[in-house]
Amino acid sequence: MLFRPYRPLKIGTFQIPFTPGLIPRNQERLARRIADAILGSLLTPAELQNLARRLLHTERVQAVIYWLLQMTLEQVKEQSEQRSAQVLANILRDLFGGAVPRLVRAWGRREDFLEPQLNQIFDQVLVDLQLSEDQSEKLAAWLLAVGFPPDRLRLAMVDFLTDRNIAILDGELREKTSGTYWVVANILGVRSTLVRLRDYCIEEREACNARLSELIRSLALQQRLVEALQDLSLQSLPQATVQEIRQLFRSSVRSYIQNQGLFFLQNLSKTIDWDHIALTILRRLRASSTLITSLEVVSQELALVLDRYLERDLEIIVERALPILDLDRVIVERVQETTPENLELAIQGIVRTELQAIVTLGGILGFLIGLGQAGFLYWQTR
Repeated sequence: MLFRPYRPLKIGTFQIPFTPGLIPRNQERLARRIADAILGSLLTPAELQNLARRLLHTERVQAVIYWLLQMTLEQVKEQSEQRSAQVLANILRDLFGGAVPRLVRAWGRREDFLEPQLNQIFDQVLVDLQLSEDQSEKLAAWLLAVGFPPDRLRLAMVDFLTDRNIAILDGELREKTSGTYWVVANILGVRSTLVRLRDYCIEEREACNARLSELIRSLALQQRLVEALQDLSLQSLPQATVQEIRQLFRSSVRSYIQNQGLFFLQNLSKTIDWDHIALTILRRLRASSTLITSLEVVSQELALVLDRYLERDLEIIVERALPILDLDRVIVERVQETTPENLELAIQGIVRTELQAIVTLGGILGFLIGLGQAGFLYWQTR
């Protein structure tokens, strides 16, 4: 009568009493009682917190994170190389071509942007920077060959010796010279000499260039430049001048980043072969022993961070998780969805011995009561 019949039995429209059995007839109420009993006595919030603490033990969490990192690394290794490289290349291209330039430009508006770094570069690199003898010789040779060759010097002289400049030089020499130079300037004059020099530079180009080359060699200008470049250093300047140069250097860098930094980084990103770089990175990752050995350290650090977070907020997490899990509804639905046959088998599997003892005890008690009642009726009829 506890379990059977599983369904109500009817004679016409009349339902036979005690059908279905007690448990199938009250299965919905039984499901609610089971849910209340489990959540009220067994799976309380405090017990769920203890269960979560045991489940999320630091060593277990570290093992799970380590396994996830290994699986991720294996997944990267097993995936198509070109496909993974293309994804990584798109990420790098978007990062260095869009996000980083905008971020740098926003930072460049700050007054203290890169101030410690630029000061360190200036103090440790530029202040102590001094050309070696070999560098000075190469730079001096480049200046005389490319920067100021004889032909460029000749053109500079032609541009300088205009009629106005010649008149100014002639007047200055007449007024401010004395002695022999005054005689030369006032009697002979320099106007005609400078005009003939200009005409010579214009009409006799090859000869003028040759004379300038001879003059450069005779004056040993290259050696003089080498000595001047070797002596060139910010340490030889006054402290106030060095501070001004330092401030100018920092302001110039900030100004360049504000005005041209975004376009420079974007154009630089377009010229870089990100596909090749991404492919190189993936190949290095696959062969990197450092990455493999660092997985354990990374997993341990992440596990410790998660442990500190859970220690502080586990109670809040459990309180928020319980409504989401909706365990009482799940228990009620599972019990209601269980057929009476399966429900009987489940209960019989748990308390088969106890139920059999109840049946046996009921039989014995019924036999004894019936025997006593029969004896009492027999005694009355005597």
